Amino acid sequence: MNTAQPPPGASRPGGRTARTRQAVLDAAFEELGTGGYAALTVERIARRSGVHAATIYRRWRTTERIVCELMVDISAEVPLPDTGALADDLRALARSIAAFYAEPRFRGLLEAVVSAAAREPAAADVLREFFDERLRLAGRMVHRAVQRGELAAGADANEIMAALGAPFYYRLLIARRPIDLRLADRAAEAAWTAARAGVFTCGAQDAGSGRAGSGYAGPEGAEFGGAGSEDAEPGNAKGGR
Repeated sequence: MNTAQPPPGASRPGGRTARTRQAVLDAAFEELGTGGYAALTVERIARRSGVHAATIYRRWRTTERIVCELMVDISAEVPLPDTGALADDLRALARSIAAFYAEPRFRGLLEAVVSAAAREPAAADVLREFFDERLRLAGRMVHRAVQRGELAAGADANEIMAALGAPFYYRLLIARRPIDLRLADRAAEAAWTAARAGVFTCGAQDAGSGRAGSGYAGPEGAEFGGAGSEDAEPGNAKGGR
């Protein structure tokens, strides 16, 4: 285990490095609201934040990396519900997503991140890791639903969450139309109905098609489903990104 201590202020709340990071991210968010992603530059962020441009370049190197880190921070504020029923969890999560993207600046941030990921490999890695982590955390809702007997043990959490989120990103990035509660409720209902019907259940058909190991790894890494393991007991291998 690595026991090395971080440098003073590197990770301590209120430390200089933490304050510098927050100032830069706050400034980037304000700049996105003022001029949009097309006008975002390190120099603009430096002027607004009071952090020297050289410091920003040294830590982030590009605006793409800044907006991706900002997206990770802000999106983490969307709560993951635990109502006791998956249908209600999905509806609550969908409504939280709708409320999040009702703010124009958050929609602009999403567009900026997608644009950044298309041009900057490091930004794409950050975005991928972010969504992997959110899927892992949201997968706990599916794990609880399996334990309650709402879904079969082979329920694929990634597919269920993808079905829930896809209508939002189509509406925002392709159709370019606003998000509303009607969309949220329909997305939740569709994801729940399909999950309950077994559309996203890994099992014998996956084994026959060579998709071994495609089941959902629960929050402790216990795989549900996958080839020949539909009724497997949770293991203790580590999950994660």
